[in-house]
Amino acid sequence: METLKKPSWLKKRIPPIQEIEKVKAVLGRGNLHTVCEEARCPNLGDCFSKGTATFLILGRVCTRNCGFCAVERGTPLPLNESEPETVARAVRELKLQYVVLTSVTRDDLQDGGASHYAKAIRAIRAQDPGVKIEVLIPDLKGNRTALETILKERPDVLNHNVETVPRLYPQVRPQAGYRRSLELLEWVKETEPSMLTKSGLMLGLGETREEVLNLLADLREVGCDLLTIGQYLQPRSERLPVVRYVPPQEFEDYRQTAQGMGFKGVASGPFVRSSFHASQLFEGHANHQVAKTISQ
Repeated sequence: METLKKPSWLKKRIPPIQEIEKVKAVLGRGNLHTVCEEARCPNLGDCFSKGTATFLILGRVCTRNCGFCAVERGTPLPLNESEPETVARAVRELKLQYVVLTSVTRDDLQDGGASHYAKAIRAIRAQDPGVKIEVLIPDLKGNRTALETILKERPDVLNHNVETVPRLYPQVRPQAGYRRSLELLEWVKETEPSMLTKSGLMLGLGETREEVLNLLADLREVGCDLLTIGQYLQPRSERLPVVRYVPPQEFEDYRQTAQGMGFKGVASGPFVRSSFHASQLFEGHANHQVAKTISQ
């Protein structure tokens, strides 16, 4: 397939290098990983320059082979048991008040790494009980007991991305299941009805508008509160190609549609990612107008 030329709206200004290096230094001292770096996120410079990062726990090697993702896949190393405490120290050093924890998928672990998430949440709160914590978790292979291990620690937001429409799962998420992901979000509401749930998807992989609208309806049916919609960008040459670059106005149309469907907060734009400006989406979830601002 012919490689599409990036449109003008996908160009970003390079932020101050000093602030980026400051965050990298803190992460380097703790030998910590971020999804910003491992997944080649286009917002890395923006977030690092503001002193924020999305921590990638459970190592940097994933057991799955998703068609869209740049993260290394293969056989992971054993868990680093000191990682939760190291993350907590980095949170304190960076003076973060809103933390996003995510991970590779660890199908080799009986609980999918849920207990490690729980330890990280406890370690962060032991240093500062006021820090808000969002967890962006894998599907845990549909293990409800593992999910409840995380929910017992009461993260402020439970995020799990559906990523794309059901038809494209064999290419985009071959080892995952669309219904399994919806079920996980539904379980959160059944277990902790007041907990905010969040999900996200990428556009530009060949989905149709009707399929996207059906996906949004499915998310609302399971009580999903917060939503992110962004443009898929091919992170490596061997990953799935971009089928289409979606114009900013279409993202705005989806934002308005999603708000009308009842989502409490929506960020929709070419550079939006599941944890980009996550604190603003969380803080403004009662005010839909905030989401329009952070989508840019």
